Amino acid sequence: MTAAETVSDVTVVLVVANETLGTNALVAAVERRAARGPIRAVVAAPVSEPGAGYVVYEDTRRAAAGRRLDRTVDAIRGLGVPAHGGVFDGGPLAAVKDILALEDVHELIVSTHPEAKSGWLRRNLLEEIRKAAGHRPVEHVHPGEAEDTGPANVLVVANETVLGAPLLDRVRARAADGPAAFLLVCPQSDPTESEHPDAERRLRVALSLLRGEGIEAHGQIAHPDPYTAAMNVIHDERVDEVVVSTFPGERSGWLRRELVERLRADAGVPVEHVVVETAAAEVTA
Repeated sequence: MTAAETVSDVTVVLVVANETLGTNALVAAVERRAARGPIRAVVAAPVSEPGAGYVVYEDTRRAAAGRRLDRTVDAIRGLGVPAHGGVFDGGPLAAVKDILALEDVHELIVSTHPEAKSGWLRRNLLEEIRKAAGHRPVEHVHPGEAEDTGPANVLVVANETVLGAPLLDRVRARAADGPAAFLLVCPQSDPTESEHPDAERRLRVALSLLRGEGIEAHGQIAHPDPYTAAMNVIHDERVDEVVVSTFPGERSGWLRRELVERLRADAGVPVEHVVVETAAAEVTA
């Protein structure tokens, strides 16, 4: 800002994104807006939580959003634009409403994945943000399909086999193949119970093992039906791959319900099946 410019001359632009923070498309949108006149950027990195009140274990999602936020704020400042930001819990709509109540925002830039991958667009959150913005212009940008938007998101669906050596080895191998973040979803064993100590213990141990090896992993206890649990995540978040772990053959109620086939038909992403023999179902921490 020059000496001739006052605060009232500066347009405050709210930039809202999570996994697409720092992408070329988003930074370019800020640069285009800055070329039309002085702006100040407020960057929001919302972190969504799963619905239905399921147990979520303290995870890496907030930390990962914070790293993307820092890179984005640095990139915007590199354009000569004053910028600050924060990580917000509760999802993008709540973040936008909170910031609009606190900041004199004039315009918004909202960045999402392309429609085929965007949980925000599937949940109609862009339109909800436009409503919350009122008279303020809202620009929607998204990276091209070829632009790197960070690690692949791998959904792992398992319960009694989540500590199986074959599954953990498959996660390790996938992590070695290239950048990936893993969401471990353990469907509730008994939907009539309010607590699920066995599933929670297994999930905690699995996350501790993987994180101890430097693998980005987080997890939650979810809907008792594994198909519903998986599709809820696919609807809410970007998922690039799915790994389903079961016992073999008739030992698996999930296989009797054709879980793998149903997910392959409906998930819209590759679905891999890992079998864990009963005798090898659990490793120790």
